[in-house]
Amino acid sequence: MTELKYLGPDTTPDAIAETIAEDGAMVLEGVLDAAAIRRVRDEIAPYVEATEPGRDEFTGHRTTRTGALVSRSKAVRDLVMHGTVKAAAETFLKPYCEKIQLHLTQLIRIMPGQGAQALHRDRLAWGGFLPAGLEPQFNCIWALTEFTAANGATQVVPGSNRWEGPRRAEPNEVRRAEMAAGSVLLYSGSVIHGGGANASNADRWGLNVDYSLAWLRQEENQFLSCPPEVAKHFDPEFRALLGYSMGSYALGYFSPPTAPGQNPEVVPPEFLFNGKVTGWGDDLYESVSARAKEGGR
Repeated sequence: MTELKYLGPDTTPDAIAETIAEDGAMVLEGVLDAAAIRRVRDEIAPYVEATEPGRDEFTGHRTTRTGALVSRSKAVRDLVMHGTVKAAAETFLKPYCEKIQLHLTQLIRIMPGQGAQALHRDRLAWGGFLPAGLEPQFNCIWALTEFTAANGATQVVPGSNRWEGPRRAEPNEVRRAEMAAGSVLLYSGSVIHGGGANASNADRWGLNVDYSLAWLRQEENQFLSCPPEVAKHFDPEFRALLGYSMGSYALGYFSPPTAPGQNPEVVPPEFLFNGKVTGWGDDLYESVSARAKEGGR
């Protein structure tokens, strides 16, 4: 049986990627201090408190899931760009892509009385269509509260990322990612895991930040969660991670739906933010619709 490894905050991205490739999961300890944890919690707490619980067993009737966090919180944006973690994600995923993208941001609050989530692999978000030897994502659960066996620490089955066939995890193969606030559970899309049961009298807060291959569809639609009018205020490197860049040579271009000859055709998303596209305003839909009607279409 494989144990869940706990490594220090100075672990290199290469060592992290190697551990995830071998075991499927690990905990990086003591990454955030109390002040950093407080900043994240303070910025997203109003949204978390206003979020309704899940409506089925998998999402959890005593669990809330709050997204659009890159639009709502600078502290979350800083975590998404965390140097060591992002570099580890790039190292882990680079055999399968030219670049990576932000796949998901979600605050998962497991409240008292929530039962354990069904064990699963996150790669199943794309169904069973991806080749088994391809790793589609690199995931993080940042502990914003202490994670204990009592309050719902994530269940994880180290080594299950290398299992072949429809093998189910036995109870003695499941480990709990118990960790102090400020640590982060890192795991692949192929490892079996699930939220734990919360038998305590307090919430468990975990910030789920996932990265994926830039040529795959994102779980959280960043173009809606963080539309251009919000993304334009961000650093170009961060916008590119959201998906406002080409996923490869021919993935992600657009043609501005503006007046004939007003803008160039078939351009990368960066054109939207560098002043090379004009007339992209709130009234764009109305103006395009009006021109279509005038043309009899």
